[in-house]
Amino acid sequence: MAISQEKKKEQSLNIESIAWGDLTWVNIERPTEREIEYLAKNYSFHRLDLDDCLSRIQRPKMDVYEDYLFLIFHFSVYSKLTRVSTHDQLSVFVGDKYLITLHSGQLKALVEFFKECQINEQARQQSFSRRSGYLLYCILDRMVDSYFPILDKILSIMDDVEDTVFDETVDAAQELAILRRDVIAQRRIVFPNRTTIAQLEGKLQRFATIDMSVYFGDLMDHMNKICETLDECKEIIEVYKDTDFVLGTDRINRVMRVLTILSTIVLPFLVVSSLYGMNVHMPGGITSGSWVPFILIMLVVTLITGVMLYFFHRKRWI
Repeated sequence: MAISQEKKKEQSLNIESIAWGDLTWVNIERPTEREIEYLAKNYSFHRLDLDDCLSRIQRPKMDVYEDYLFLIFHFSVYSKLTRVSTHDQLSVFVGDKYLITLHSGQLKALVEFFKECQINEQARQQSFSRRSGYLLYCILDRMVDSYFPILDKILSIMDDVEDTVFDETVDAAQELAILRRDVIAQRRIVFPNRTTIAQLEGKLQRFATIDMSVYFGDLMDHMNKICETLDECKEIIEVYKDTDFVLGTDRINRVMRVLTILSTIVLPFLVVSSLYGMNVHMPGGITSGSWVPFILIMLVVTLITGVMLYFFHRKRWI
């Protein structure tokens, strides 16, 4: 009777579990204080670790205890509205006979893998038969592999941005800024995970029946490839940004060249109209006057021009 009540209480919480042999995977989506209190009553987890499961300001990390490991990972979730990825936290408790995952439900690869293990006996046998350490590897492998479609999308956008950079009719600055922001966000999410996963191999071996070095070696290869690709994307975007700036400056210079030519052509008309627009009687005007005012005006203008040319020459502007 007590077991039945406990089962009903677990079902009322946002908790799902899969058991195969003596290993149980407990999956908690959108955890609240109620789910955390359930874990506190049924497992001997440190209270600070349980509090970290609800915190959204944690960095990827690994805490090692005598009978379990506590891990935090961050994985990217793409926002179609802002076109920039944000991080989603995955908290994991790994023990001898259990694996507990807590997340917001936005990690599609993890959600799909859990459902696959629920309905597919072969998937359960393959993932659960080598204890909790191997099951965690399977989860991380799915999550890391889910990054590659994101990288393909980024590379595809970069090809489109490259075309806009060299297209004078399109303003590529905004597209470059959005893409650059997304790559920076991806780097901020992925790079700390690589450090945590690199440290995990030796600590996780006690929860696996097989040698995990080969599997984590393959996992780290994938992580390194992702990080290297993001580094390349960052460098290429910087090149695109500099190219867009140079091309934009060249377009402005060409426009200024045309405007300078037009100004030079119009300048004689401005000089003549300015001279004859003064309230001074000069030869050639409506009221004919002496040449003296005209000569004096031209001498003053020439003197000012000479002083300006000398000043520009001293400043090495010309």
